[in-house]
Amino acid sequence: MKNINNRFHAIIVGATIAILAVAMPSEARAQLVSLETIVAIVDEDVVLASEVVERIEQVRSAISSQGLQIPPDDVLFEETLNRLILESIQLQLADRFGVRIPDAQLDESVARLAAQNGLSISQFREAIEASGQSYNKTRESMRRELAIQRVQQGSVMRNIRVTEKEIDNFLLTDEGISLTQPEYRIVQALLPTSRDDLPQDKEVKAAYAESVLASILGGTSFSEAMSTATEYQFQGGDLGWRKINDIPSMFQQIVKTLDRGETGMVTSASGYHLVYLADTRGLTQLIEQSATRHILIVPSEILDEESAKNLAQELSNRIRAGEDFADLAREYSEDIGSAQEGGDLGWVSPGQMVPEFESAMADAVVGEVTDPIRSEFGWHILEVTERRIEDFANQIKRNQIANYLREVKYEEELENWLGKIREEAFVDIK
Repeated sequence: MKNINNRFHAIIVGATIAILAVAMPSEARAQLVSLETIVAIVDEDVVLASEVVERIEQVRSAISSQGLQIPPDDVLFEETLNRLILESIQLQLADRFGVRIPDAQLDESVARLAAQNGLSISQFREAIEASGQSYNKTRESMRRELAIQRVQQGSVMRNIRVTEKEIDNFLLTDEGISLTQPEYRIVQALLPTSRDDLPQDKEVKAAYAESVLASILGGTSFSEAMSTATEYQFQGGDLGWRKINDIPSMFQQIVKTLDRGETGMVTSASGYHLVYLADTRGLTQLIEQSATRHILIVPSEILDEESAKNLAQELSNRIRAGEDFADLAREYSEDIGSAQEGGDLGWVSPGQMVPEFESAMADAVVGEVTDPIRSEFGWHILEVTERRIEDFANQIKRNQIANYLREVKYEEELENWLGKIREEAFVDIK
C-alpha cells in the first residue's frame, strides 16, 4: 500500500472540500486533505482518495486469494478509478430513475449468496468479519450492485431483440447443435474385477451383477438394489448432467438405448458396470396444461375478508345453478388482465401461477367450478375447461437459444452503453 499511497500523492494533488477546509484549523485541514482528497468529479458526485484506496485493497486481496499476479500499481490505480467513475454514473442514474433496493430484497440476496457458499446468514457474517471486512459495508455494497444491475438491465435489455430467423440460423450452426444437445443424468455402479481374479471368480461376479440387474428390472429401485447388494461391494456414483459426447465412451451406446429410469449393464476391463439413466432433458418435455378461467374477489376496506369469501362462494353457487361464468367474470372479477375475457387465462402450465391457485387447478375436475381459494391476491373461484399434454422440448430448445443469443447481445450492448454514458458524463480527474 505504500507504493499506492505514494502514487496518490504524485497524481492527486487536487481539490479538497474547500468550503469546509477554509474555516478549519491548519491541523484539521491537513487531516481533511489526507483523508478526503477528491480524485475525480463525476457529474454531481465525487470520487475520494479513500474510496480508491479501499477498493484497491479489496482488489489486491481478491487477486492474491486466487493466486494470480497483481498488476502494476499504475494499471491497478487507473482501472480501479475508472470502475469507480462508472459506478458513480450508474448510481446517479439509479437515483434519477427512482431505483430503490428494499431491505427485504437485499436480505434475500444476502441469504442466496450465503447459501451458494454453504453458509447460514450468521456464518456468512462471521466469515466476512473474519476476513477483516465490515459486514454492514459489504451489505451496502451489495445494495449498490443490485441498483446498478437494475439500471443496466432496464437501459440495455430494451434495445435487445432476438428474431425467430436468428434462432433458426443459430440452430444450424455447430455451436447451436452442441448447445441444444440432449443431456443425460447417469448413475453408474461398478462391480470391479482384477487381474488376480481367476476365471471362475469373474464368472461368479458376472452372475452376481446379472442378479442385481434382474432385481432392478423386476421392480427394485436402483438405490435400494445398491444398498442391499452386500455380497460384493459396488463402486461409482452419480456422473451428473452430461451431453452424449461428454459421457464415458463405454457407456454411450447403452445410454442411447435406455429410457428414463431404466438400467443396463456394460462389461469392461475394470469389471461389470450397472448404468442407470436417472433423468433426461432435451429429448421430450411433456407438460400437462390446463385451459383455465377464474374470478378474483379482492378484500378491501369496503369488502372485508369474510364478505369477499362469501361473495366468491355465492358466485360459484350461481354458476353451478346455470349462470354464465364469463358474464359473472366480466361483472365481478378484479383481475383486470382476464376480466374482460370472461376470466379466461388460456392454457396454463405448471409454475405459472401462485402455489394455492396451482394446487386447486391441479385438483379441479374438468368442467366444474371450485369453491373459493385464498391466495395472496384475494379469493378465487376457477374452472378448468380442458386439459392436454404438450411436448415442449422444441420450444424449450428455442427458448434456450434465444436466452443464449440475448446474453451475447447483452454483453455487447452493455459495453456500448457503458461507453456512451461515460462519454456523456462530466468527469474531471484531478
